[in-house]
Amino acid sequence: MASTNTFKTVLLLTALTVLLIVGGRLIAGTGGMVFAFVLALGMNFVSYWFSDKIALKMAGAEEVSEAQAPELHSVVEGLAMYARLPKPRVYVIPTDSPNAFATGRDPSHAAVAVTQGLVHILNRTELEAVLAHELGHIKNRDTLTMTVTATIAGAITMLAQLGQFAMIFGGLGGRSDDDRGGVGDLVGAVLMIFLAPIAATVIQLAISRSREFEADAAGAHMSGQPLALADALEKLESTVARHPMQVNASAAHLFIVNPLGGAKVMNLFRTHPTTEERVKRLRAMAFSVA
Repeated sequence: MASTNTFKTVLLLTALTVLLIVGGRLIAGTGGMVFAFVLALGMNFVSYWFSDKIALKMAGAEEVSEAQAPELHSVVEGLAMYARLPKPRVYVIPTDSPNAFATGRDPSHAAVAVTQGLVHILNRTELEAVLAHELGHIKNRDTLTMTVTATIAGAITMLAQLGQFAMIFGGLGGRSDDDRGGVGDLVGAVLMIFLAPIAATVIQLAISRSREFEADAAGAHMSGQPLALADALEKLESTVARHPMQVNASAAHLFIVNPLGGAKVMNLFRTHPTTEERVKRLRAMAFSVA
């Protein structure tokens, strides 16, 4: 299952990159293709260095010392030692809505953040399982994968918006005679402008769901408690549905469960797999080991 999810992630990331480059080519010719590539590189550079700071700031997370949160530090340190990872920085988000996320460009620059609500409603075993899930993201480098994914998707959306402005203020310009392919290219450009952002979002969310399954498996293995993680996910899902978190929707994919509550959406547009499916897999994992 792990290799399947990894292959799926690589395939989807490749599709996202191709969509960006082809979109630039259709909207503004060769120059647009080069611009799209440079734009993606620039945005990825900024995201690589600053994504953790941005994510923590958006969530309102505050770093806590061992003296302030001894249990959290104890759990994180033990799991990191078991996983042979550097100990991440520990943050707390001042909200009663229970949730958690991990961020950072690599294991040496990682951080885990949990809400006050999470610490209040979970027992020690469940807390370990949730934090193991987050360290699973760090160990699998999902924090970097999702940053790159979100950045490329954002670049595609920005490119489409520029294409819309070009249509309004003078057509799809910037294409040399060699680039122009007649009506077919024009139709392709128009379709790309309006459909590419939707396709990019669908691909981004598919990658996010795949990485959640992977982190569930890694966390269950790391903690040795797949049933505890299953129980924790059910607790979080039901509590967040009643008490959603006030957070920017663009950051929803970072959290262990969707912080915005249990709104019913099509599977294609889910930031996370359904909790039912995640719990089913975790319980199957527990019974296969037993």
